[in-house]
Amino acid sequence: QASGVAISDEVVKYYDLIRVRKQGEQERERFKLVMMRISDDQKSIIVDHDNCLRNKDVENAADIFEAVVSKLPPKECRYCLYDCHYATTESVKEDLIFIMWAPESANLKSKMLYASSRNDLKKKIPGLKFEWQVNDPSDIHKSCLVEKLGGPLVKSLEGKAM
Repeated sequence: QASGVAISDEVVKYYDLIRVRKQGEQERERFKLVMMRISDDQKSIIVDHDNCLRNKDVENAADIFEAVVSKLPPKECRYCLYDCHYATTESVKEDLIFIMWAPESANLKSKMLYASSRNDLKKKIPGLKFEWQVNDPSDIHKSCLVEKLGGPLVKSLEGKAM
């Protein structure tokens, strides 16, 4: 690892869990958001259990996207895997988005550690189609994510018309 930060086996396990497609009642138990953080001793990337979301946690949310981004801590960096549902002019899609959250209000050492550990983490969780780097609360807007997903081709995000 370039940064010296290891990736816990649990992170890989949760990556596999969020990728698995479940049907029926199990669909509610599926992860919508898996949040990861660097451990307090700065030796490994771990699952941030307090900030993960399952489908059942957002099924009654007025705005699923807002429920997801509200989990990002205002002054701390995080990595996230977000199971995003959206529709384009051609079809309905579901993609896993890797979010790198490094707010300007986080301390510099933390931001550098997250940045230098990102590629090692991405090697452990391959096949991600989209990466969304977010550094400022104003970037956590639907329109910024929609641009990544296809811009004007995107007709809805999490069931909400664009």
